[in-house]
Amino acid sequence: MNSNANSSEKTTGTDDGRLCLADISRFRGELMGLAMLFIILFHVWVRRDDPFYGLHRCGNVGVDMFLFLSGVGLWFAWTRNPDTRKFYARRFARIFPAWFIMACLFYVPDFLGRGRYSSSVGDLIGDVTINLDFWMHDELTFWYIPAIMVLYIAAPPYMKLISRRPVYRWLPVLMVVWCVMVQWVTPIHSAVGHIEIFWSRVPIFFIGINAGQLVMERRCLQRGSMPLLLVAFAMTFGTSLYLEQELHGKFPLFVERMIYIPLTFTAVVLLARLLAHAPSWTNAMLRTVGALSLECYLIHSNFVLVYIHHMHIGYWPTFLLTTAITFPAAWLLQRIAAPVVRMLLPAKGR
Repeated sequence: MNSNANSSEKTTGTDDGRLCLADISRFRGELMGLAMLFIILFHVWVRRDDPFYGLHRCGNVGVDMFLFLSGVGLWFAWTRNPDTRKFYARRFARIFPAWFIMACLFYVPDFLGRGRYSSSVGDLIGDVTINLDFWMHDELTFWYIPAIMVLYIAAPPYMKLISRRPVYRWLPVLMVVWCVMVQWVTPIHSAVGHIEIFWSRVPIFFIGINAGQLVMERRCLQRGSMPLLLVAFAMTFGTSLYLEQELHGKFPLFVERMIYIPLTFTAVVLLARLLAHAPSWTNAMLRTVGALSLECYLIHSNFVLVYIHHMHIGYWPTFLLTTAITFPAAWLLQRIAAPVVRMLLPAKGR
């Protein structure tokens, strides 16, 4: 995981056919937009015996793409201004206002009505602030939000550590080992196995931070890397597709999420290469989606898709209608939360 020239080459920004990692930053917004679309595709219901079932399930890799790209972005932010207090303030201001609005809209009416999620006022407060029930009981309604907030908290200590001692960039390998321990070491599984969905996504986030340095240094993969990337993508994507289509429910999901690690990296590099040659209107559309990805995540499943599913209009009409409703609502949520963001984060700290 070192950034030595032996393993990669620097680029001055010219396009000579090499796979330049700087494209990950250049098209980060578009890649975030694609990840969000993959997640919506994953959440749309499909019959288990449908030939499309496995491919639909593979949309779950959108979460890993988000985490990898977030890690890359955090390295850029940290190296430009390694101020821990401002780092936390920016991350908090970006996530918490929109999260708090939507969490209140979801959990408060439920608490006053059916009471499926919050058993007491204290539980309700925990749910709308840190999604306490996710950590306690693996309640997955908005699980990505508490997960990413914890990862943001852990990011500055990790970035300080690897800046001083680069050998610790290998820690994500031990994080993979930890995922195995969580699954099969009984005392650990009993204590924290209920949040396996979190543990199995931790390695790709920190790998993203590691990759951030290579992206910032505008490294390129060595010439001739494309066949290896294509083989790695085909093996990882094909394995995930087979597992989901033929063996879903018969293997621990963390195994597939370990396969998602090389799948995510290869997919991001290859998609960035494609985006470099995509029409400008396509990139502009995907950037818009990427800029609203947090709000789309908060809205699409529990406020839009849950109702459209009852219409039974088919997979693709459900996806298109959900998308058409979600993005204007996400834009509105971002506008509503903006004054709170400005209040929490003065202009000089943005």
